[in-house]
Amino acid sequence: MSIIYVLLTISILVAIFFFIAFILSVKKGQYDDVYTPSIRILFDDELIKDNSKKNVQKTKTKDS
Repeated sequence: MSIIYVLLTISILVAIFFFIAFILSVKKGQYDDVYTPSIRILFDDELIKDNSKKNVQKTKTKDS
């Protein structure tokens, strides 16, 4: 029965260690996305054009 307490203690310590490592890596920017912002500018114009076409079509049908 005492081995269960030892194993639980060790597993909790390991979990705490990995949680602290995760928090530190997030604070240092390890998981920051550096690729998406660089390509986002390539797609912004197309999204604006598509939305403006839809808005124009909706206003034309409402006016007609």
